[in-house]
Amino acid sequence: MPDWSRLARDLSDVLHLSQPPIAITFSDRPPPGVPAFDEPMPDPLADGRTGRVPAGCVFWIKAAERSFTTEAADHANCSVGSFTHGFVDAADIAGKGDVAALVETGWAPPGILDVLPRIRTRPAHVSYGPLADAGTDPDVVLLRLNPKQAMVLSDAVPGLRFEGKPQCHIIPMAKEDGQVAVSVGCMLSRVRTGLPSTDMTAAIPAGRLAEVIESLDRTNRADSAVAAYAAEDAARFGP
Repeated sequence: MPDWSRLARDLSDVLHLSQPPIAITFSDRPPPGVPAFDEPMPDPLADGRTGRVPAGCVFWIKAAERSFTTEAADHANCSVGSFTHGFVDAADIAGKGDVAALVETGWAPPGILDVLPRIRTRPAHVSYGPLADAGTDPDVVLLRLNPKQAMVLSDAVPGLRFEGKPQCHIIPMAKEDGQVAVSVGCMLSRVRTGLPSTDMTAAIPAGRLAEVIESLDRTNRADSAVAAYAAEDAARFGP
């Protein structure tokens, strides 16, 4: 098994991350020694929706501090996130109030579920936690980035995808298609998670992480050389 603790450290160092990289793991059984996420569920809405957090993307925030595993019911307050993570099919959520609200406001087109990337198998569990603490091989590594860090990642990864709403669909893009993807975020997720307007997210297939770190290191060296040149050149123009 790769040394995920070392890779987490190298990734944080090369991108100067302010938040730890997160490991996301899809599995039929909970990973050994990883506790279930057990915060209480609120009463269900009229359409039956409830979950342990407002949306699955909230787990990304909580996973910066501890490792835990989840199941479908924990994610179920967000129908779109449950769909992208493979927990439900389109027919299961077509009548849900949150899907109706997204379409009625014009935030999403009526056929959004027909085109969204999604996990192709139905997982029993999705586990989250700091990559440095990963005891099993994760599927996806999730990062929080600022625009400069996204610039460096874009330079380092040819073919990197920049995506919009909903933010969570970059997870299946990484897991199912092996793509490195950045999301500029979505208003639904930003409100539910409190993600600052200065931040965005990126998903990296865990199996590509060492390769990405190596490319980031080369990009950083080139950027440092260009920065030195630009600073010297700009000095001719005074303070």
